[in-house]
Amino acid sequence: MATDPNSSPSLPHTPVMLHEVLKAVSPVRGTWLDGTFGGGGYTIGLLKGGADHVLGIDCDPEAEARASALNLGCGFTFVHGKFGDFDSLEEISRFLPLDGVVLDLGVSSMQIDRAERGFSFSNDGPLDMRMRKKGRTAADIVNGESEESLAELIFSFGQERAAKRIARRIANVRRTAPIETTRQLADIVKSCFPGYQRIGKHPATRSFLALRIAVNDELEQLVRGLEAAERALRPDGRIAIVSFHSGEDRIVKRFLKGANGAGARANRHSPPKAVETPRFDEITRGAVRPSPEEVGRNPRARSARLRAARRNSVPPAKARRLDLGLPVLEKLGSS
Repeated sequence: MATDPNSSPSLPHTPVMLHEVLKAVSPVRGTWLDGTFGGGGYTIGLLKGGADHVLGIDCDPEAEARASALNLGCGFTFVHGKFGDFDSLEEISRFLPLDGVVLDLGVSSMQIDRAERGFSFSNDGPLDMRMRKKGRTAADIVNGESEESLAELIFSFGQERAAKRIARRIANVRRTAPIETTRQLADIVKSCFPGYQRIGKHPATRSFLALRIAVNDELEQLVRGLEAAERALRPDGRIAIVSFHSGEDRIVKRFLKGANGAGARANRHSPPKAVETPRFDEITRGAVRPSPEEVGRNPRARSARLRAARRNSVPPAKARRLDLGLPVLEKLGSS
C-alpha cells in the first residue's frame, strides 16, 4: 500500500481525506466502486492501495474524457451513470458482489472552477448547476417556483434561517427581469444581509447549496446509492462516505446506525423505532474530520466528514426516508 497517497504527483486534483479513507477501509483488495469518479483521485488511490479492479461511475458527461486521459489501464472501468442506480447498470452488474465502495459527495473542483457550469458565485456564469447537463437548471427553479416553494427549498436543503427573506427578494427582482447568472443571484442574496462581512463566509453559500441539491436531487440519490451499496457489497465488504454538509452527514449517520440496529429517530421527540438486526459494523466511531494540515493545503476540505462501516451477512433492507431525516418538500413544478 502507498504510504501517503495524497502526496502522489500523479493525482490530477486533491482528493479530500484520501489517506483517512484508505486507512479506514484497509485492506484494499478485490473489486471496488468509486461512486463519484470526478477527477479520479479516489480511483487512483484505490488502485495504488491494492485494489485489483476499480469501477468509476459519474453522471457528468465530462468525467469520461477525464478518465480516458488518465490512462488507468485494464484494472479500471469507467461507467457513465448515477450512483443511485449503480447496481442495476449492466456494466457494473457483472462485477458484483463488490469488496468495497467509496463515495465523495458534493461537487468536484473541476465543476466548481468552471464558471460556465454555474455552481459557484466566485466567477460569473449562467445559473445552471446541472451535473448531468440535463433537466431543469437552477435558473428554471429560481424564476419558475413560487416564493413559498423557494423559501422552503432554501431552508430545508440549505439550512438558511433567512430563507423567507431571500425568497421574497428573489420574487421581487424577477418581476422585472429573469435572474440568469450566478452573480445576479449572489448579489440578490447578499443584499438581504447588510454588514455581511461579519458572517465569515459569503451569505449566498447556503442558498447556492440548496439550489444545487434541488437541481440534482442529491439527497434522494444519496439514499438510493447507500441502498445500492448495501445490496452490492459482499459480506465483510467496506463502505466509506465523505460528506460536506450536515444534511448529507445526518443521512449517512442514520443509515449506518439504522443498519447497525441502533434505532435512529427522525428527531429527538419521536419514539425510537424498533431495533433492527445489524447489517453493518461501524469502522469509524462517529465522523472523522480532516487534519489541520489538509485543511491548510485545501480549504475546501474544512467541512468534510468521513464515516466508514463493514457489511455483514444479514440481508439488506430498504431505508425509511423519514427515519433518515430526508426533508419533505412539496413537489417542485416542472415549468
